[in-house]
Amino acid sequence: MVQNRTVSPGAWSISNDLWQRIRPLLMHESILQPVNPVLNSHDGVLVVEDLYPILASSPPADLHTRVLKQGETFAVFDRFGDIKPVGMQEEGIYHEGTRYLSCLILCLGADRPLLLSSVVKRDEAVLIVDLTNPAIPVDKGVIPHGTIHLFRSKFLWQGCCYEKLRLRNYGLSRVKLAFSFQFRADFADIFEVRGTRRARKGEFLEPIVKGDSVLLAYRGLDGVMRRTQLRFSPPPGKLTDCEAHFELALQPQEEATFVVTADFQSDHSENVLLSYEQAASLAAARAAEARAQTCDIYTSNEQFNDWLNRSLSDLHLMITDTPEGPYPYAGVPWFSTAFGRDGIVTALECLWMNPSIARGVLTFLASTQATEVIPEQDAEPGKILHETRRGEMAALGEIPFRRYYGSVDATPLFVVLAGAYYERTGDRALLENIWPHVEKALHWIDVYGDADGDGFVEYARRSPSGLVQQGWKDSHDSVFHADGSLAEGPIALCEVQGYVYAAKRAAADLACVLGFPERAAVLRSQAETLRQRFEQAFWCEELSTYALALDGKKRPCRVRTSNAGQCLLSGIVSPERAQRVAATLMRQESFSEWGIRTVASSEARYNPMSYHNGSVWPHDNALIAFGLARYRRSEDVLRILTGLFDASIFVELHRMPELFCGFPRRPGEGPTLYPVACAPQAWAAAAVFLLLQSCLGMHIDGVRRRISFHYPVMPRFLKKVRLGNLRVGDATVDLCLRRRRTDVGLNILRRQGDVEIVVVR
Repeated sequence: MVQNRTVSPGAWSISNDLWQRIRPLLMHESILQPVNPVLNSHDGVLVVEDLYPILASSPPADLHTRVLKQGETFAVFDRFGDIKPVGMQEEGIYHEGTRYLSCLILCLGADRPLLLSSVVKRDEAVLIVDLTNPAIPVDKGVIPHGTIHLFRSKFLWQGCCYEKLRLRNYGLSRVKLAFSFQFRADFADIFEVRGTRRARKGEFLEPIVKGDSVLLAYRGLDGVMRRTQLRFSPPPGKLTDCEAHFELALQPQEEATFVVTADFQSDHSENVLLSYEQAASLAAARAAEARAQTCDIYTSNEQFNDWLNRSLSDLHLMITDTPEGPYPYAGVPWFSTAFGRDGIVTALECLWMNPSIARGVLTFLASTQATEVIPEQDAEPGKILHETRRGEMAALGEIPFRRYYGSVDATPLFVVLAGAYYERTGDRALLENIWPHVEKALHWIDVYGDADGDGFVEYARRSPSGLVQQGWKDSHDSVFHADGSLAEGPIALCEVQGYVYAAKRAAADLACVLGFPERAAVLRSQAETLRQRFEQAFWCEELSTYALALDGKKRPCRVRTSNAGQCLLSGIVSPERAQRVAATLMRQESFSEWGIRTVASSEARYNPMSYHNGSVWPHDNALIAFGLARYRRSEDVLRILTGLFDASIFVELHRMPELFCGFPRRPGEGPTLYPVACAPQAWAAAAVFLLLQSCLGMHIDGVRRRISFHYPVMPRFLKKVRLGNLRVGDATVDLCLRRRRTDVGLNILRRQGDVEIVVVR
């Protein structure tokens, strides 16, 4: 994911007539603020460093958006359930990489209603908003504030947005009301919304207005017709190409219900429009099916349960059904698509509780594995996908991400996931199907990944419009030397060598299963050679940690970063040095008390407000914690879990964001939020499950049908953890773990089928 957050003016417009009508309704929220570009200076010249920055205006007073997603459609609303054409500009309903609805504002008379409450229901992914009226002048007086209750519920299903609006009169007399929906569709590509400028746009067609519907359409430069059709039931009294106006009278205690549907279609997709009730029933059934596939987790701490439940809900929200199986899309709003690295990491984080996600990720990535050298896509045979996009700009090649392969770590991580999935499930059929893809990935590692033959996998951009940095920290300035100077490529990242080490060991085990012992021996020998060379080339004695990377001249970047922590995950680190790395990570320069920073505060480019040079990422911390558990650093694991748990209490909806700022923890305050972080973000949502696994030391061997807990520990805020419906093959168990004074006790509540349960203390 490309991501240097630069600030710049917005990139789309709204008709003057509509703007003049809705502008006064928005002023009281203080969201109309000046927008100023933030650029970097080199030799007195101002330049924007990244090709595809995410541009943001000065943030509004209200940062609390509401997010829905289903399939290829996602929506970002404000707390009122509206879409405002101002502020951070990301609000809207998007389908297949295009914003199909860019304005939707409910007005009660001449004003917006007053907000009472707003929440996305965890299980059903339905936005529920309660509103009431301000004092409304009428012919013979005023409708008092709080007389009318407005209830909005909205959800997405199969390329459509369904909304029900119910109004009820709680007054003592009959009232006459007028309300309206203001709407507009700008059909902006997601990269336009992010801030990328386009030289030309396609053609907006004349709107078609009928009695109960409006059709808004746009023919893109790619030749694709994209259409938004709004339908109102019952029909409005007046309908134009940008407003639906209603009038009604309500007796005391009388209510009226209205349904608004928005159907998003293109030449590539036709949707079946259902009634609100039919669509709601299907969406609820799908949510129940997803829950049934997942282990139930309940603890003695209700706030921790809130974090777990929100994370599970977000994980289900981000999963999209593909022809190859379920795939967790990366994040809303900027990354609601398949990313190779993100999908793999998310699958690893929740592998113990729901291995079906890993199966879908492996199958999808195998089907999209590169087969030829295509420099403009950074594609090479055997390489695993970085990301794929569907919008107009991707189709035209204005951005290289229609199918893009510019990540150095997705390919070894694909092999790691293949090994972990087989170990978790014993699914030999899938192993046999993807083994050729594993071999192709290994070939890429040896040939294209190690182009200079030095034994390390490195990257260098080949596409002139691709990503400069191709590790998980892919901001342009994320790889640097101790003096702050940027490293020149090709770049060999420390954690990538760990991934390769783990990939070769995992592939060796798979080769043995499939009856290729000679291949297994070669892979193990290669892994051991890499481990020895890694220790020699990357260790920095004076830092008590590993170098961030080797640059193109094989000079180590002697910088303390979280990357070294991810080396622990793979097992490439020697036991003695693992203890020193752990101690370095947990010092105050790196550990903010919310989590481990991406870059230590002692380093030249440290900035707690940067994307990758001092921030705290939940998924990064979860991976590090899993590595720390591998080396028996239980207290460190508990500190990380406790810090992120405390952060979850402060963030809205208990939703763990993509990242937050790396400022030190201050008494009585929550973490400082990063203004354009994705929330929900799949690998941030799944982080809590890997953290819990790390504390419990849980390992599931599906081949031997064994669940083991190695040196389990539990934080002080948890007395009990209950795991229900935990599946191992066709067996299921319910377990209860309790924190005792010196250790953790285990009770087997239910065991159905053949499965062994072991505790190692």
